[in-house]
Amino acid sequence: MDGTPKDSKADPDLPGQTPAAAETGATIALVDIARIMHAIPHRFPMLLIDRMVDVVPHVSAVGIKNVSANEPFFQGHFPGHPVMPGVLIIESMAQTSAVLVVLSLGPQAAGKLVYFMTIESAKFRRPVVPGDQLRIHVTRERRRGGVWKFSGVARVDGVSVAEATYAAMIMDVPPVEA
Repeated sequence: MDGTPKDSKADPDLPGQTPAAAETGATIALVDIARIMHAIPHRFPMLLIDRMVDVVPHVSAVGIKNVSANEPFFQGHFPGHPVMPGVLIIESMAQTSAVLVVLSLGPQAAGKLVYFMTIESAKFRRPVVPGDQLRIHVTRERRRGGVWKFSGVARVDGVSVAEATYAAMIMDVPPVEA
């Protein structure tokens, strides 16, 4: 596979694809926090994206995280010198990708879990601190069944702060045992 996303109309592996944007290749200009919370099960303090823009189903999206001094991880990372943990920047990439997957697949995918399978080539370029706005650019590299591979770049003020390539699998939420 050459890494180029397949045309959504020609992709035989898109069961139940019904959203108009996915069918036409149209961009979804804005996805607000309510729609993000409908798409993925993450909640505070682990919900790490506030909105998404420029969503092209099956192709790419930009997640936005407004980094606040009130984030709980800043209490211990690091006292007197707050820095957003790199693993949480990668998690924000994953959440942006998970919402892209759900928006691409349509309503039947809402609320499913998207699990990391691999993280490759993660690089951290500069610290992310309170007051920064992360713009998380994710692009689908390929899809095989329920496994999606993405590349992500997080930027602050247009400057790359982190990047990674990763794969994830979409799955049903396991039943709760009594």
